[in-house]
Amino acid sequence: MTHSAPRRALLGLLALTMVCAPFYGAWRYAEFRRAVTAQEAPPGPGAGAPAPAAGPPAERRAEGAAPVVLAYHDIGRDSRSRYTVTPEAFDAQLGALAKAGYRTLSSEEFIAYLGGGPAPGPRSVFLTFDDGAHGLWVHADRILAKYRMRAAAFLITRAVGSHRPYYLSWDEIGRMARSGRWDFENHTHDLHRREAVDAAGKRSSALTGRLWLPGEGRRETAEEYRRRVESDLDRSIADITRHGLPTPRLFAYPFSESNGSASSLPTNRVLRAALAERFVAALTNSSDRPLPAGRRAAAAGEVQRVEVTAGTDVPELLAAVRLWTAVSPAGSPAPLTQPQLWRRDDRARTGGLGALTGAGPHPGRTGYAAAAYRRTSSADWTGYSVDVRVERLRESVNNVGMVVRDGSLDPVTVALSFSYVRVLERRGDRWHEIGRRKLTDAAEHRIRITVEGDLTVVAVDGGARIERTARATGGDGTGGIAISVRNGDPDGSWPRFASLTVRPSAGAGAEEPDGG
Repeated sequence: MTHSAPRRALLGLLALTMVCAPFYGAWRYAEFRRAVTAQEAPPGPGAGAPAPAAGPPAERRAEGAAPVVLAYHDIGRDSRSRYTVTPEAFDAQLGALAKAGYRTLSSEEFIAYLGGGPAPGPRSVFLTFDDGAHGLWVHADRILAKYRMRAAAFLITRAVGSHRPYYLSWDEIGRMARSGRWDFENHTHDLHRREAVDAAGKRSSALTGRLWLPGEGRRETAEEYRRRVESDLDRSIADITRHGLPTPRLFAYPFSESNGSASSLPTNRVLRAALAERFVAALTNSSDRPLPAGRRAAAAGEVQRVEVTAGTDVPELLAAVRLWTAVSPAGSPAPLTQPQLWRRDDRARTGGLGALTGAGPHPGRTGYAAAAYRRTSSADWTGYSVDVRVERLRESVNNVGMVVRDGSLDPVTVALSFSYVRVLERRGDRWHEIGRRKLTDAAEHRIRITVEGDLTVVAVDGGARIERTARATGGDGTGGIAISVRNGDPDGSWPRFASLTVRPSAGAGAEEPDGG
């Protein structure tokens, strides 16, 4: 009898457990369903746009070309957002890349390349997704598996598991990581938002802007800004590692805001220092100069991506990837025959090279015209020579310009006129002359510019010569070419570039062009 009460209690507890177990199981299953939703099968054959044949390469790629970084946001259906790509479109895009011979990279491979390692192959892309939207698990994961590809997702860690089903859950992220198809990188903890940065209520990125403190009637100090940003970055890193994921080594700017007022530039010293202490590189979709993955981007600590939106079709994607893929100087022997690869840098409403080659139209009876040659795929150029023949020069009324190391931190301009050649370097917002040579007066001159390491050598008509040692070295000093023409006489003709060739240099002491 002394044991009957405990026995009855134990039996009651067992009975209660048996009654509650189904309800508990149902609750746990419901919680699981909320944390891990069902995936959708990838589109079947013919669901997306047909992938065009790769065809033979039209130009010589740089040996072991740098990868092209693609920026996506979400994959889904029935969305009005320009940042949501349908599963069918994403399937067609990956199919086209696979057919064209591109392989996708892991974050580790991409980081190794930026650190000076060998290029991952002749054709590669690094697929990135900003924000950590739910469509990555529901749609993108199965499509990646279909093509045996992989990608990196940049997480706003405060958003993980919130606003379901828009954002991923940590359970889904764990499954994606274990698949081997996904890496997870950093997109801040809670700074992917806009806040007021002045008394008038102007809003800017909470990451790149010093915020307005209404209670104190002032903006954050630089020190307050530093502490806030560093605290957020450290919190986001801790969130990721706390869930058993590798420490993120790449960062993506919220809103890709690489441009703006001085107070909100992501390249300001405080933010750049905070990012450099924690990450190998920061990724953006816009920049004040081309920063495709490569030596220049690695030196800057910032990599520019090709953004893919709902309106990007397969031909546009492949064209953008080709345009961004590094090409060696040997692959561009006659740039004037490729007007589609030049970008006008003046205010003309018309494109093309007619204003620079003499065919017209010109911007007016007087004025200026300029164009840059394939600024993304030539970003890492060094060790090349440019041979130019210029015609229709007139004393004191017109001239031409040639820029080498274009887009670098240390571009060099060669200005050529009827009587003189001048070499100029950029200091702040102004060009400063660093060398000048008198020429034999002539309407036509020939010029060779050789770029080799940190040395630039200018030679005109086989005689006049100017050498200049770069102030920026390595990736900070690399870049391609740009040209310009100026005319100041309403009754005179514009000068023109009659020929322009590019070739790998044989060293800074390469044979100079003759005057013939």
